[in-house]
Amino acid sequence: MAIPSSNYTEIITTTLNRYSSKIADNVTNHNPLLERLKRKGNADAVEGGVKILENLNYAENGTFKWYSGLETLDVSQSDVLTSAEFEWKECNANVVVSGKEKAQNSGTKESVHKLVKARVKAAERTFANQLSESCFYSNTENGGKSIGGFQHLVADLPSSGTVGGLDASSESWWRNQFYDFSDEAVTASASTIQHAMNTVFINTQRGRDKIDMFIADATYFMFYLESLQANQRFMSDETASAGFKSLKFWGGAADVFYDSSVPANHMYGLNTDFIHYRPHSNFNVVTLEEKASINQDATVVPMYWKGNMTVSNRNLQAVIVA
Repeated sequence: MAIPSSNYTEIITTTLNRYSSKIADNVTNHNPLLERLKRKGNADAVEGGVKILENLNYAENGTFKWYSGLETLDVSQSDVLTSAEFEWKECNANVVVSGKEKAQNSGTKESVHKLVKARVKAAERTFANQLSESCFYSNTENGGKSIGGFQHLVADLPSSGTVGGLDASSESWWRNQFYDFSDEAVTASASTIQHAMNTVFINTQRGRDKIDMFIADATYFMFYLESLQANQRFMSDETASAGFKSLKFWGGAADVFYDSSVPANHMYGLNTDFIHYRPHSNFNVVTLEEKASINQDATVVPMYWKGNMTVSNRNLQAVIVA
């Protein structure tokens, strides 16, 4: 029986295309952070551009004044807007099927579909795990080609470094909040973690804007868990229904999550209204046309993701470190 190579690759491609939107959806549902950004509408795709832009309102309107009667009003233009620019980051995985596997599964379309589906599942897990882990990167991993995650956006040293093309050393409004146990001469523990959380929560509250999520490594999450009273109801029904276990903070004002990707001895306090996951609309875990290897008996179907994580207000974000 002849190996139906053209039909085979068509099945591979159509099967992958069928799953691509599901893979992209599963990526955003893979951890509590991305799931929340998706729920808030902050996982919107970007159509293109040289860079990913976030518009920022960095100052109040300077023309505001109290007046009486016919007093002259200030009608000068007030410059209150600017933009942060974030680089595109790219990643790839390939679904590869050898010629031998083609021969072994060439009997029916169903056998081909099962093989491809297994390959797709592996690619799906890979994209989900890698993109989820990169949410906490420092913008230096893999030679700076990876996502600039929270070690970059919500920095341990917020008064230095450039984020989104803006230099935090000269732009004080573009600095995140932080609480360092060492600076406070306090040892991180179950008896001190809530004070640190209370401090950054208060420091980042602006009217109705506030931290809605704490996300921590195992050590700091355990400190918070052990600090809670035994008779306190601290589980969040909403996040549990989404598949993630969380604790409540300050009467439910924020949820507290554990994530294995958070760097050691770190807890991030995030106002997720101003955190954004920005995949490219045309490259959000998509498959392109299959390619034939020139030096191997194999069919390769490439899968791509392009985008980055961005922030539109650093001042309302916080990190707790030791």
